[in-house]
Amino acid sequence: MPLDKDDVARFEAFRPRLEAIAYRLLGSASEAEDAAQETFLRWQAAETELIEVPEAWLTKVVTNLCRNQLASARARRETYVGAWLPEPLLAGDPMLGPMDTVEQRESVSFAVLVLLERLSPNERAVYVLREAFDYSHREIAAILDLTESASQQLFRRARKHVADGRVRTGIEAATAQRVVEEFLAAATSGRTEPLVRLLTEDVVAVGDGGGKVPARTRVVGGALGVAKFLRGLFAPGKAKRALVGGVAEIHIGTANGGPAVVAVVAGRVVGVMALELTAEGIAALRSQANPDKLARATERWAAAEHGEPRAVLG
Repeated sequence: MPLDKDDVARFEAFRPRLEAIAYRLLGSASEAEDAAQETFLRWQAAETELIEVPEAWLTKVVTNLCRNQLASARARRETYVGAWLPEPLLAGDPMLGPMDTVEQRESVSFAVLVLLERLSPNERAVYVLREAFDYSHREIAAILDLTESASQQLFRRARKHVADGRVRTGIEAATAQRVVEEFLAAATSGRTEPLVRLLTEDVVAVGDGGGKVPARTRVVGGALGVAKFLRGLFAPGKAKRALVGGVAEIHIGTANGGPAVVAVVAGRVVGVMALELTAEGIAALRSQANPDKLARATERWAAAEHGEPRAVLG
């Protein structure tokens, strides 16, 4: 039965929130869009006049679609070429969802999304709904068909797993901007010493090329090792120009709510490097270079205002 205009409008008003929930659950913007669209199809097939609380009904549908998908996604990622990283969302992307609190901002960061991969589907769903969207345990229990005490237990377990692997930065925005500027200057200097000074001793660097572009299949660790890796990564050369399709313009930006370096070739985003900052220095660098995961970033880049590049790798 076709939906009337009010039912369609009601769904479309809630679609951005559904996509934001799905993105945090799946780590993929394209899969989040698919989950929201499948939710719409189920809304279209439902007897909407009998649904007392549409928001709760839609949240339940999209969450359970994602929860079911997580099991198969985990199996796919076991055969993924190299390291798997989330699809980056640039500043202003509505799929980022609520960003008002520290917890909400951290829940969409690269660091936390990677940690969420270790959780069970139920743990991940409870964590996302509670931490990022402030649903009560009573509401979460109804969404996931759990008891309220089970929801509380899953949340405590999930939050502990995330806390054990995550160090909150506590870095002010102005300080973060300065550190990223210093990092980019050091990375393009051709020298390792300035980079080593900005990195923590146990810093790690990981990249996701998805088998589509060359990327280190193993994590690079330690300040000196990462500094040498970055020196090579930011060094210009004919082979790199051929690989990315031209001269890369390097910008300082924001990805998933945190500081990032964005590489752009002829208006196309070819790489996003998210920096995890601590008071001791840069603790992690996570680079997304898989072109399949950069289409949304390119769309957002084209639609947004941005300044002149901070560096050009020719």
